Amino acid sequence: MGPLRSSVLRYPRILRGSPATLSHEAAASVPIGALTSWQGLIDRAKLEPGERVLVHGGAGAVGLYAVQLAHIHGARIITTVSAQDIDFVKRLGADEVIDYKASRFEKEVRDVDVVFDAVGGDTLERSWGLLRPGGRMITIAADSEGTADQRVKGAFFIVEPNQKQLVEIAKQLDTGHLRAFVKTTVPLNEASAAYSGTVRNQSGHGKIVITVPA
Repeated sequence: MGPLRSSVLRYPRILRGSPATLSHEAAASVPIGALTSWQGLIDRAKLEPGERVLVHGGAGAVGLYAVQLAHIHGARIITTVSAQDIDFVKRLGADEVIDYKASRFEKEVRDVDVVFDAVGGDTLERSWGLLRPGGRMITIAADSEGTADQRVKGAFFIVEPNQKQLVEIAKQLDTGHLRAFVKTTVPLNEASAAYSGTVRNQSGHGKIVITVPA
């Protein structure tokens, strides 16, 4: 998923109960990632406390919310990231972290209740065998949208707007249970570079946010 449209910068002012503790830029980065994770883990997977969750792409703009929400709900979290993101996802609440470049996750994980996949492709295919009986697969990977595989079609979903959920997310942000991350901000005239992934001098985690003059 690309950066949010600049109009989302108005989110803190138009949403009742919005996070008072966040800057406009941070608030603009929240809705897609946090709602996707909420709807995937809570609405579709029906995550329960104590369950084991495997999050693929736990340091990504969506995955970082999946890790945090799973932690808030009392799940045990395993996530796959690159080596430089290991400490980051541990701070978010991950219990076990696998460097996907150094080892194959299916050799280290088994019997998980939920897989939350933000990667797709071979990663998704290798994850089916890790689910325990009754386990649930959730994927948001774009390459799953047009698949003919019925298993993948059943696991795939696209986030939908939901104000009630955004209000609950805002409460979690204001209490500090959830954290928002902005990778970088760019002016409107660099929007095309943001969408194509060619923005320079970006670091950290989260969304790229496009700003417009007041």
